[in-house]
Amino acid sequence: MSQKLEYIIKNLKSLKKHELKKLIIEIPLAELIEVWDDLSQEEVTQLFLLLDLPMKVDLIQLLPPSKQELLVQKLSTQHMKRLLEEMEPDDLTDLIQSISLDVRESVWKNLSKEARAETQFLLNFDKDDAAGLMTPRYLAIRSSLTVAQALNWVRKNLHDVETIYYIYVVDQLKRLQGVISMRDILSAHDEDYIENVMIKKIITVREETDQEEVAKILEHYDLFALPVVDSYNRLLGIITFDDVIDVIREEQTEDIYKMGAMGGSTAPYLESSVWALVKKRIPWLTVLLIAATLTANVIDLFKNVYNAAIFLIPFIPLITGTGGNSGTQSSTLMIRGLATGEIAFNDLGKIVLKEILVGFIMGIAMGILTLGRFLIFNQDIVFLTAFLQGLTIAIAMALVVIIATLIGSIAPLIIHKLGLDPTVMAGPLMATLIDVCGLTIYFQIARLILGI
Repeated sequence: MSQKLEYIIKNLKSLKKHELKKLIIEIPLAELIEVWDDLSQEEVTQLFLLLDLPMKVDLIQLLPPSKQELLVQKLSTQHMKRLLEEMEPDDLTDLIQSISLDVRESVWKNLSKEARAETQFLLNFDKDDAAGLMTPRYLAIRSSLTVAQALNWVRKNLHDVETIYYIYVVDQLKRLQGVISMRDILSAHDEDYIENVMIKKIITVREETDQEEVAKILEHYDLFALPVVDSYNRLLGIITFDDVIDVIREEQTEDIYKMGAMGGSTAPYLESSVWALVKKRIPWLTVLLIAATLTANVIDLFKNVYNAAIFLIPFIPLITGTGGNSGTQSSTLMIRGLATGEIAFNDLGKIVLKEILVGFIMGIAMGILTLGRFLIFNQDIVFLTAFLQGLTIAIAMALVVIIATLIGSIAPLIIHKLGLDPTVMAGPLMATLIDVCGLTIYFQIARLILGI
């Protein structure tokens, strides 16, 4: 906490309102967010009321739902109305969807007629689809206007929209015909018609497009905003890049959870109850427990092998651990490639060939290291016996690494092709699958080489 912010908090009750306002306006929003959880509800409310209206809007959008709700409950009707009127429709919709029903009813009552209509329109769509991310406030003009007429119209309406970087061209039925950037319209001649300077080939998304796909399109085409259209190509709204940043963060959080064998809500850790954390973890933990019984079955199946060659037992963790690590490395590369669009299922042949080579090189390297390790730590055994035992483990290690690398690269592609999330094939699930394969290979190789 900066000295200035510390001074403000200590003197909230003693300083005059105009003095506090003068000081608080100089505090960055990010700094306020950092200390928000350490403040009492009374201090939070007092600080919030000192902020100017744009800062209030920005701040409340950065807070988790529980903090938003507490703050809204503390605001007077007048303050609430001013705050809600200043919020963009898409942000207001997010707020309404995240708070409890009681508070939601209070918010709804304080909305203006226009804001209520906009919010009701957005609430008709799934929040995880493109239409759930869009704002209905955008600049739209007719193609028959001249550049001078269009600029005059933009000047009159720029305060009612979220972004003015793109201006969309629609017909009388609101069907999207083209788009023109503010840069292009300013560089055109006043007497030029919009129809002659607009771009007719437009990147759009349908209302039901998944939010993750929206994020990929915006990133791929390097756009600041993306129009959302219905099946008749009518413009419903636009998605701005700042909204997609939140989507990217949420999707990455979901992927990380799945890679760690967890599911459920992506709510912040400190905002989650104990029961919510249990529900997030226990389903996958149960699946992994059941899968792990296969590993126990494999070990039991080959008990005659390791009973006859007791030296195999200490190397079980080495075999399973290295195999799991190899598979997880490959699956991580594939999952990231699928996420960025760098690879697809059609590249399976190329990927398999490359991973066979990579796995072979890594397998030989790990096998040599394992053989060297065995010989160094077993010098008390007759060399030929030690070499044969070490070679058994080394060959098994090499094969396990090769097979694990292949499984790690192929499994995510197949899962993705089936329309499922490939991130489930990373982390614990991948390690458990490879444990079963790795131990089977390990004991079979030992059986063949040692003649058990």
